[in-house]
Amino acid sequence: MAIFPEIDLSKCDGCGLCVTVCEPGGLILVDDPIVAIVETAICDWCADCEAVCPTGAIRCAYEIVFDNV
Repeated sequence: MAIFPEIDLSKCDGCGLCVTVCEPGGLILVDDPIVAIVETAICDWCADCEAVCPTGAIRCAYEIVFDNV
C-alpha cells in the first residue's frame, strides 16, 4: 500500500498554492468547495506542497533527510 501526502479537507481552503508548486502534476483542484487531491502515481515526494500550504492542510508522513557521507 502506497503512503503519500495526506490532505486534511477540513483545513484546505482551496487556495491552489500546492498545485502551483507540484512539478509532476500530482495535485489537482476539484469540487465546490475546492479541495486538493493527490494523484499518487506521479507524486515524487518533494514535500513542496506541505511547505507552501498556508493552512497546514497537507502533511507528508515522512521527513526526508539528506546525509552527506
